[in-house]
Amino acid sequence: MTEFETKGPEMGGESTWGAEPGAVGLREAVDADLETFLAYEHDPEAVRRSRFPPRERDAFLTHWRTRVLGNPDCLVRTVTVDGEVAGNIVSWSAGDRRFIGYWLGRAYWARGIGSRALGLFLREERTRPLYADPFSSNTASVRLLRRHGFEDAGTDGEQVLLALRTSAADEEDAVS
Repeated sequence: MTEFETKGPEMGGESTWGAEPGAVGLREAVDADLETFLAYEHDPEAVRRSRFPPRERDAFLTHWRTRVLGNPDCLVRTVTVDGEVAGNIVSWSAGDRRFIGYWLGRAYWARGIGSRALGLFLREERTRPLYADPFSSNTASVRLLRRHGFEDAGTDGEQVLLALRTSAADEEDAVS
């Protein structure tokens, strides 16, 4: 296991997340992950919930290769479950703020995977405050962020702006 993996209960780890998600990990995102990310972005239910219009294949690949993977300012991780690509989690700078975003395939929803992945990512992405701006109607995402310490910081149209000033990982490190 890498430093960014956690063990599910079947591997001797602890779980308080409900359904048994298996080993959730983060690794560097690579070009080979992009086709899976594209498929997840085109899932009709994911589009409905996120209200994010999916890009056509060429535009998607260009965006990811140049503005995400090709941008040294971005911290980009592939979320894995038992070694399979479950989604991605990314942070980037916009103006004077650092933002976070994530996308999981539908098969990985409601199993605690997003929560575990976000917890791991927040140990690596140490910028505070850290912002997220999901659509207010994406209640699962808003709940997930709030569980990890993000607090209301305003609205921008139909999006809620959430800010993480400190996290459980920050507090654990302060005690160590």
